[in-house]
Amino acid sequence: MAQNVYSLNVVGYYNITVPANSFALIANQLNTTNNTLAALLPSPPDGTQFYKFTGSGWNAYTFDALEGSWQPDGNVTLNPGEGGFIKNNTGSSMTITFVGEVLQGSLTNPIPAGYAVRSSMVPQAGTLPSLAFPAEDGDQVFQFTGSGYNAFTYDGLENAWTPSTPSVAVGEAFFSRKAAAVNWVRNFTVQ
Repeated sequence: MAQNVYSLNVVGYYNITVPANSFALIANQLNTTNNTLAALLPSPPDGTQFYKFTGSGWNAYTFDALEGSWQPDGNVTLNPGEGGFIKNNTGSSMTITFVGEVLQGSLTNPIPAGYAVRSSMVPQAGTLPSLAFPAEDGDQVFQFTGSGYNAFTYDGLENAWTPSTPSVAVGEAFFSRKAAAVNWVRNFTVQ
C-alpha cells in the first residue's frame, strides 16, 4: 500500500463566450493529451469556423455537424500559448469550455519575428508585464475588440507601453509584432 502519495498536477477549466454571428480571438491555456482542434472543440454548432495564423496567412477550418468533424482537417494544433480566431455563425451566443492541466515550472512560448498570434501559456489574466511578456523597443501588440483592434507599442526608452499597458483576459489571444524572434519564458507555480 502506497503512503504519502500526492500529485502536483493542477487541473482546471475556463469558459469563453462568443457572441452570436461574431468573431473572437481565443486561446487554449490548458494542456491535454491531445491539443488538436478536433479534441478541444469536438462538437461546436454546425458551421463554426476556426482560423489559425501561419505567419503569412490564415488556414481555415469549418465544423460540419453532419460529418461530426472539422473540415478539411481537425488535426491542427491549438497548444497552450497559441491562439486563433473562432467565428460563431449562429444566432445565439456560444460558450466554449477548455479543460486540462495548468502547466507549471519554466514555460517557453516561442514568438517569431513579424506577426504572430499568441497568449499566456497559463489561464491567468493580467497586464503583459505581470505575465512576463518579453517587450522590446518598437514591439506592438494588437487586441481584437470584436469589431477592430486596440494597438499598443512598447517604448524601450520609457520602459512603458503606449497609449496604455495592455491587459489580457483568461482565454484571450492577441497579435504580437516583433522585429526579432524571442522566447516568452515564464516560471509559473500554482500555490
